[in-house]
Amino acid sequence: MTIDEVCERYCIPKSVLEEYEKLGLCSSVKCVMGQWQYDDTDVERLSLIMTLHDVGFTNEEVEAYMGLLLSGGDTRDARLKMLNKLRQQAVDEIHFHQKKLDWLDYLRYQIRQHKEKVL
Repeated sequence: MTIDEVCERYCIPKSVLEEYEKLGLCSSVKCVMGQWQYDDTDVERLSLIMTLHDVGFTNEEVEAYMGLLLSGGDTRDARLKMLNKLRQQAVDEIHFHQKKLDWLDYLRYQIRQHKEKVL
């Protein structure tokens, strides 16, 4: 699949694919007659990269994660640590927003019960 076909099929800007290639994150992309050719492995890697971005990884974190993944060594624990850190941040945010919702519900309840105090 050419870079243009990947861009169109997966709605990925060409500049993003070029940046991923420059970083070496899609190392199996081959250049055939002047055009990059993406295989299924490349598309899977792109999908993973996009997912990592979608869940909140920074560009540097994506690069580090993919570097670990593509290093060929046993990097499972290091990658899990990265995912766990981001997961904990998401849980903390959820708890913060839940507290906010609780306070909003309490204030709404007070108004409905005409029990709000005039300050």
